[in-house]
This record gives sequence, structure tokens and C-alpha cells, in this order.
Amino acid sequence: MRCKVCKDKFEPKYFLQKVCLDPTCILDWSKKVKEKEWKTEKKILKDNLKTNADHVRELQVIFNKYIRLRDKGLDCISCNKPAKKENAGHYYSAGGNPELRFNEDNVHLQCEYCNTFLHGNLLNYQENLVKRIGLCRFAKLKRLRGTAMKYSIPELIELKVIYKDKIKQL
Repeated sequence: MRCKVCKDKFEPKYFLQKVCLDPTCILDWSKKVKEKEWKTEKKILKDNLKTNADHVRELQVIFNKYIRLRDKGLDCISCNKPAKKENAGHYYSAGGNPELRFNEDNVHLQCEYCNTFLHGNLLNYQENLVKRIGLCRFAKLKRLRGTAMKYSIPELIELKVIYKDKIKQL
């Protein structure tokens, strides 16, 4: 067997022995193990310190990526032109309607120009949204607007897992 630190051959005297019995190798190995344990512990501590807003921000990035992948190959929902820079555009804004922020019927591929410079180009967005999702789903989306809803941290974590899986499937 070879020492994990100095790479010299040695005969292990103990079960699961990873390094030779040279004191410098033992010290280096124990430092590496402690560093690895500390990194793991630090990651857990960081995750425990995350606020609801931190989780929403992370989920928004994952969700937007999913929308861009889901609508890949489709034209901008507002102007019906191929998007040079693709955005995930919300019909009902995420800031004013947090309950619809992660609703897949509310978010579609939009070009940078329509989403940013035309503030969503909403008249054309609505017309094409009805064509894309149908009148029934559009009416349901309208009804959901204004319903009080706040995601809890466990719900946000679960949604992150769901959308990461959906991205893998695409």
C-alpha cells in the first residue's frame, strides 16, 4: 500500500491505515482530515444561517434556468422573434406578485429587449400567453393573482430540488 501523503510504499499495521508511521505524514494527514471535516461543518453552518430571501434568490436562479431550457427553441413570447439573449420573463411581475414568482404558467422565454427595455411588452405577452397555455389556464393564473402566499424555507429547499431534477431531465 502507498502512503496518502508521501506516496512511499508501506505495510499497514492497523485496519484502515492510510499513511505510513512517519510523524510528518501522520500530522499532515490529520490536518487534511480536520480541514475536510471543518469544510463540511462550515457548509452546514452556512446553510443554517440562510434566510428565506437567500433561498428565494437561489431558487429564482434555478427556476429561470429551467424556464430557459424548457422553452429552448421557442421564440420570444412577446415579439415572436428569436431571442439573442434569453430571459425568463414574468407576465405578472415577481416583485408585485410573489405568489406567482415560481408559477410555470406565469414565466416564459423572453428576449432581453422585451423583458428589460419594454418592461415585459405585456400586451403582446398576454396575447401570446393565451395562445400558448390556453384560456382556461390563463384564467386560473388570473385567479391566483393576489392570493396571499409565502414560501417557507423547507418548501423553498424542496422546490430547488424539484427544479434541479427537472433541469437534469431536460
